[in-house]
Amino acid sequence: MKKLILTLTAICFLGACATDPYTGESKVSKTAWGTGIGAAVGAGVGALVGGQKGALIGAGIGGATGAATGGYMDIQARKLREKLAGTGVQVLRDGDNVRLIMPNKITFNTNESVILPSGNAVLDSVALVANEYDKTKLQVIGYTDSSGNDKINIPLSQRRAQAVVAYLGLRGVNTGRMSAYGAGASNPIASNATAEGKAQNRRVEIMLINAQ
Repeated sequence: MKKLILTLTAICFLGACATDPYTGESKVSKTAWGTGIGAAVGAGVGALVGGQKGALIGAGIGGATGAATGGYMDIQARKLREKLAGTGVQVLRDGDNVRLIMPNKITFNTNESVILPSGNAVLDSVALVANEYDKTKLQVIGYTDSSGNDKINIPLSQRRAQAVVAYLGLRGVNTGRMSAYGAGASNPIASNATAEGKAQNRRVEIMLINAQ
């Protein structure tokens, strides 16, 4: 039975290696990982219930579920990359989720929480994809650099996150799918010792969370 499960999982990965068009790296796609893991789990459960035949059935069901989950998020990531190309927004896969990193220079002026016209254009594209793929939740997190203190930075980052949620809501994204959080200067992605690093840390992130 152990050999059967390993074989089924290996089959799910055949032909799954591809070259990432953004990094040039050859790797197994998220969809393939989802398929393989789903197949293995499904096979194991099926085996407990119905022996070898149950393992085969469970692998098929589990593989299909895993592929659907990975593929659903892969498609969103690809569409977001297409729509946000050249904007300065980073589109990353983060586990099963998709992470958007929006620099402050295209979203907000310093010490303000009114979205810039360039930010409106970016969020219009995000809303189009979010409305098309409505099985995801959106967690919006505002960040600042280390200048000032938490009494200033956390409320400012919270207002910015809330402004993004409000704008997406006006563009048709169900507000029940979204949450806003101000993280202040926490979780820097660059050094706060330089002006360039501080500029990178001033950002808004949107995490599209797989809720299937």
